[in-house]
Amino acid sequence: MDLLYSFARAAGVKVETFNAKNSAELEAQLHAIPWKELDALLVGADSLLIVEGAKVARAVRLAKRPAVFPWSEQHVHGVLMSYGPNLKGLFRLAADCVDKIMKGSKPSELPVQQVSKFELIIDSRVAKSIGIRIPGAMRYRADEVIR
Repeated sequence: MDLLYSFARAAGVKVETFNAKNSAELEAQLHAIPWKELDALLVGADSLLIVEGAKVARAVRLAKRPAVFPWSEQHVHGVLMSYGPNLKGLFRLAADCVDKIMKGSKPSELPVQQVSKFELIIDSRVAKSIGIRIPGAMRYRADEVIR
């Protein structure tokens, strides 16, 4: 998180964080966010935010603010944009490790693996509904544009 703040300061961007440990705290935080002062929202890659993705997406759309979510799977909730690894791919990596361990490999002998592909997905319908124009260069770079 310190790195994010460093980059933001260098770019002249003010960053404010909102944290929640459970559904009730998330609900309170969504009401506490000063939406009119917010230029954009970067949603963290927390399991609570996966489970409560629909609630977060709805709040963002109602506020008509752009937001980037970490998981492509959250597009079912009508999010504007996602940038991150594909959850199915992550689960495949985990399942592969479990399979090797179940077949006798020692966990300490397994290679360290990390995601190497990140996907940028943009939903042009959501962009239109909140009054945002997605630049052509960004559309071109996207892995998928939902129309």
